[in-house]
Amino acid sequence: MRWPGDWAFFRRRRAAIGGADGGRTEPAQAEPPKPEPPEEDDLLRRVSEAAWRLLIIGVVVALLLWGLAYLSVISVPVILAVFLTALLMPPTNWLRRKGLGRGLSTTLTCVGALILLGGVVTLIVQPAISGFSGLVDSVDKALDSVTDIATRLGLQPELVNQIVGAADQELTDLLADNRDQLMTGVWTAGTAVLEVLLGLVLILVLTVYFVHSGDKLVEWLRGLFPAASRRPLQAAGELAYGVMGRYVRGVATVGFIDAVGIGIPLFFLIDPALAIPLIVLTFIGAFLPIVGAFVSGLLAAVVAFVTEGPLAMLLVIAAVLIVQQLESHVFAPRVYGRALDLPAAVVLVAISAGGIIGGIAGMFLATPVAAVLAALLRDRPFSREEPVVEESEVTAEAGEASAASGRSKGGGNGTAAAERPAAETGPEKRAAEKSGVE
Repeated sequence: MRWPGDWAFFRRRRAAIGGADGGRTEPAQAEPPKPEPPEEDDLLRRVSEAAWRLLIIGVVVALLLWGLAYLSVISVPVILAVFLTALLMPPTNWLRRKGLGRGLSTTLTCVGALILLGGVVTLIVQPAISGFSGLVDSVDKALDSVTDIATRLGLQPELVNQIVGAADQELTDLLADNRDQLMTGVWTAGTAVLEVLLGLVLILVLTVYFVHSGDKLVEWLRGLFPAASRRPLQAAGELAYGVMGRYVRGVATVGFIDAVGIGIPLFFLIDPALAIPLIVLTFIGAFLPIVGAFVSGLLAAVVAFVTEGPLAMLLVIAAVLIVQQLESHVFAPRVYGRALDLPAAVVLVAISAGGIIGGIAGMFLATPVAAVLAALLRDRPFSREEPVVEESEVTAEAGEASAASGRSKGGGNGTAAAERPAAETGPEKRAAEKSGVE
């Protein structure tokens, strides 16, 4: 016995319904997402990787600074020569644009710089040196005045004298140690004199060479590296040199502004014989950002207080504050630009580290070195990708150039012969082939 569902009518009906629905497929159900693996401790991994990188960078920087300090007789003159080159290149380039050659423009610039330096030494440095003895006497008088004022305020004279005596003893011991070292180095062995003379000769020779043929030296150094790294290295070198040049020119300009702005009130408020060394110290202090301005201003106020009284001291402090505020907010941003785009804390740390590593020279060189490093990290010239030209592209371009030159040399026949293959492969040939097939 067959059930109704097995009859032929129902089988054909089911087949017809199945054929009609055969074109439609049920949408595939999405597979459930796989469970994600448990997250690892990415913070610990990143911190460890950063620590290793910082450790490696610190070791490399320490070795570099140690090498520079060990070879300070050579490294310091080279760096100073680069700074002087940055000062002398603008007038040299101006003379070259006027039509003068390399030799004549370099000679005029260097001779003019030596004459200017001689005039500065004669007119300013020698009177400043003679006035330093009076400046030291003024500092001694200042200590006595501080003792008297502290006693009047109710402090015990014994305590004040003990503090002043301890400070005086520390200063005396420091000077005695340096004097013994100086006597041993200069008069016994003569090492310091030879180092200074060698450094001056190196600075002079390297400065003249850099001004005359610095671009050729850069090209020679560029050729020592692989072709893929030449462009980033050149960009980094140009960036570093530009930052150092703007820094040196900016420091010299700002120092001159500070010296003139503070020196004019000092000439009217204190003895001019004491004002000249203070002006020189103000100019030199500009090469130690923040620290130099504070020390020179404090010393000027102390000398004014000792020699002329509290009113002169207040006027000097007011003049120093006005000049430094104008420098910080008006002159320095325009002169430096981004050459010294460093926070004050970074400058102080850099000067401290430079003083520990390289002494006085390290303190003066720390800020420009930090500015160069900050510029390299900010602009990242080494990470710029250069387009790579494949050999096949060069060959194809050379072939096209030779074909173009051949067509130009071949005249009309050559041009017609060269254009014939293009015409045959163009729309006319395809139309002819189509008509032939039809």
